Amino acid sequence: MDRLAENVLHFGRVLRAAGLPVGTDRLLLAARALEAGGLASRTDFKATLATCLVDRPEHRPLFEQAFHVFWRDPDLLGRIMALLLPEVEARAATPPPSENRRLADALFAPRPAAAPRTEQVEVEARLDAGDRELLQRRDFDTMTIAEWDAARRALAALQPTLARRLTRRHDAAPRGRIAWRATLRAEARHEPAPPQRERPRSRATPLVLLVDISGSMGRYSRVLLHVAHGLLNPGPGLRERPTIEAFVFGTRLTRITRQLQGRDPDAALAAAAAAVPDWAGGTRISHNLRAFNRDWARRVLAGGTATVLLVTDGLERSHDGDTPDLAREAERLRLSCRELLWLNPLLRFDGFEPRAAGVRALLPQVTRHLPVHNLDSIDHLLDALTR
Repeated sequence: MDRLAENVLHFGRVLRAAGLPVGTDRLLLAARALEAGGLASRTDFKATLATCLVDRPEHRPLFEQAFHVFWRDPDLLGRIMALLLPEVEARAATPPPSENRRLADALFAPRPAAAPRTEQVEVEARLDAGDRELLQRRDFDTMTIAEWDAARRALAALQPTLARRLTRRHDAAPRGRIAWRATLRAEARHEPAPPQRERPRSRATPLVLLVDISGSMGRYSRVLLHVAHGLLNPGPGLRERPTIEAFVFGTRLTRITRQLQGRDPDAALAAAAAAVPDWAGGTRISHNLRAFNRDWARRVLAGGTATVLLVTDGLERSHDGDTPDLAREAERLRLSCRELLWLNPLLRFDGFEPRAAGVRALLPQVTRHLPVHNLDSIDHLLDALTR
């Protein structure tokens, strides 16, 4: 069982590197459970490992992918029983799964090299800082695979917050105006009672994203979906979960708020892509804005207090006769929300001019027209949302 225990230990390290909280105690428990009778079949083997190593439902999809790739062997049970399961390094040619890049990095990462000398670390740190500065200005559409992976990690590390607005309700506070009802209730209970104070309650401004997923948008739409995932899954330090709604549109409008609520960003975006039948196709902006105004505006715009992010290049694929409809629907959307921000990747060009009919129809109706093509522009966007 020594060879099997080594592979189980390696499998636990892979899960830990991919983000699952797998401790040494769980690996020891898995080894004891397998020794006690978890090798009767592949199903029993998988169920035993899942029971010992996974304790949260959102971690199960990542475990399923890791198990499929790690224990990928035509005669798994026979090799385990014969204690001849090959080491993972011998299967380095196996292509990594496309569903989860963190799992691919954990499975196919090279072995760690010896620790470099102190002076070498200092030189590498300076180079890394320069690379990060270049990465901030690199266009998403021209990034290499390594740069794109680094950009995704930077997006995952963001903790975006939204501006807060005052509501009509009040909360008890040590300072503020006198809360007459609370004061009278306190005086009715005991005499005398100091005056109770209150101040207006605040809440995060609701946010609605309308993201163009046509072929011309490419990685720009995926970047904004990463930002939407970060907003929908705030860190543990935040007091409340903000109200976020996410929609994508190409030839039709699709709500993907539920798909983006998973903790794992790769799995969440994969679920969103699976729910959208027209990804990377054409786009009908006026048709989809009309569908949003008709079917969703009253439900998700929170009485006109929400901020709307319209992410598109404005290149309408419909007939020229739809341009007046686009201007009318954009105006209707602007009047129904607090602010309408247009995020346009075409603003990355210094010589950008609003020549396309769709761009000319949208431009007068938006509150602000902002670029969204690199990490710097994402930082500026999040600053604007915070203010």
